[in-house]
Amino acid sequence: MGYHAAMLRNFLEHLTRRWRFWRKLPVGVVSVPVLVSPASGLMYLFRSMRRVDPQLIGFAEEFVRPGAVVWDIGANQGLFSFAAAHMAGPQGKVTAFEPDLWLVEGLRASARRQPSTSAPVEVVPVAVASENALRRFAIAKRSRASNHLVGYGLSETGGEAETQTVPAVTIDWLIRTLPVPDVIKIDVEGAEQEVLAGATALFAQARPMVICEVGGEARDWITEFFHSRNYILYSGLVPKAERQPCGKASWSTLAVPR
Repeated sequence: MGYHAAMLRNFLEHLTRRWRFWRKLPVGVVSVPVLVSPASGLMYLFRSMRRVDPQLIGFAEEFVRPGAVVWDIGANQGLFSFAAAHMAGPQGKVTAFEPDLWLVEGLRASARRQPSTSAPVEVVPVAVASENALRRFAIAKRSRASNHLVGYGLSETGGEAETQTVPAVTIDWLIRTLPVPDVIKIDVEGAEQEVLAGATALFAQARPMVICEVGGEARDWITEFFHSRNYILYSGLVPKAERQPCGKASWSTLAVPR
């Protein structure tokens, strides 16, 4: 990127960081209201919602069935949460986990606007990790989509705007009080191994379908985690009609129980 383009991008990122506006999220044959912000990427300014993250919306359409229980770990602005809520319908249940309280405000506003034909969406302001503890959480300068637990971080963050202390809990602690999920989406900027390390009890009693972004350093561990539990791994970057099982977790991993 040239100097002037970089300057313009930086100016727009700074100018629009607190902006929020309502958009319609295209799911199936309806449009679902969602409150979005360029704070999680300038694409929200310039792209139609059909082009922001069509792959993620496609996963919700493909894997979430009516009545499903869905967990969105690292919900950010909730594109997957609200698409999944539409697919699960009023008998389903969606829980969105997000430690950034500014994003939580937007998620809760979106949750209040969902139609009665969608599942209720509960927003839980916590990180999910390998143990119950207080953790340091970094708010990225460039895009809140790159926020991460301190010690991790995959995307280009532009540095840290601030760090916050947030509560972190394990999946195994959560299943003591929440319905066991049928589908889990994990997008935690490199901390996915921690999330799964805290889920041994869940996978001992249930076999949820998992959609997970996987960083390079965690791929071997996550591959073994799922293979030892008799899951088949696919790349989510490959169109559905062309998917074949792959031997190793990839950047966009679909873990499907046999």
